[in-house]
Amino acid sequence: MSPRHPASPLWLSPWPSMDEDINHCLDRALKGCASTKRQVFFRADDLGVAGTLSGVLFETFAKHDAPLCPALVPAWLTKARWEALQQQAGGASPLWCWHQHGWRHKNHEPQGPRCEFGPARTDEELLSDMIRGRQRLEQLLGEQFTPVFTAPWNRLSRQAALLLPQAGFRALSRDQAQAPEAPTGWPEFRVNVDLHTRSNPDAQQDRELLLQDLERTLGSGRCGIMLHHQSMNQEAVRFLDALLAALKARSDVRLIHFGHLLADDRAS
Repeated sequence: MSPRHPASPLWLSPWPSMDEDINHCLDRALKGCASTKRQVFFRADDLGVAGTLSGVLFETFAKHDAPLCPALVPAWLTKARWEALQQQAGGASPLWCWHQHGWRHKNHEPQGPRCEFGPARTDEELLSDMIRGRQRLEQLLGEQFTPVFTAPWNRLSRQAALLLPQAGFRALSRDQAQAPEAPTGWPEFRVNVDLHTRSNPDAQQDRELLLQDLERTLGSGRCGIMLHHQSMNQEAVRFLDALLAALKARSDVRLIHFGHLLADDRAS
């Protein structure tokens, strides 16, 4: 199995102590929290065309009966492509929280970091693309669509964030480090562990950093893990499989997706 995009140096060599290291990490992170379940969600970005790697992703989560938040790029999706993804995912299932990943995943900033919904665009342009994407996904997915917006490259402007409720969305997902804040009182589901776009050339050092990220965010109460299936190779899949198995074995961990978080928000 070869990734479509270069795999992180972290996954270019075997990790002999992987299972032991994962379990030790979880032991440290979950120590003393038996009375409070830690929430963990996985967000898979850049979906729209079914391929070998997206099939492996769904198979891995289905194997563990684990929920996943697939982020669909609306402009990439057609009726035939959606049917192919559905076939890979085994049809409609409560495991999958299909949601929106921008509109075209296209950069519109003339300089600086890439951003599809950034300050270079007018309110009308931002709102139009948000709504076009939502309407396409609603038409193709029907009730399987959840109106959560994942920002491409985890970036959007303050004005774009303020427009999301008007565009028909109920929550935003980004990286933990990104500003500005979402609209006041609005749910935001931040990812804080990145499995596949890490760039540290020292694999052993990055293993330790990855485990530290997992330990820190699990200890905080909610851990959001970002996946890029096009960068997954065999070692990355092996880690994901081992991590899901270890998390499912813990009574003090609750694996969730955005639909569960929205339901929790309504109930609170």
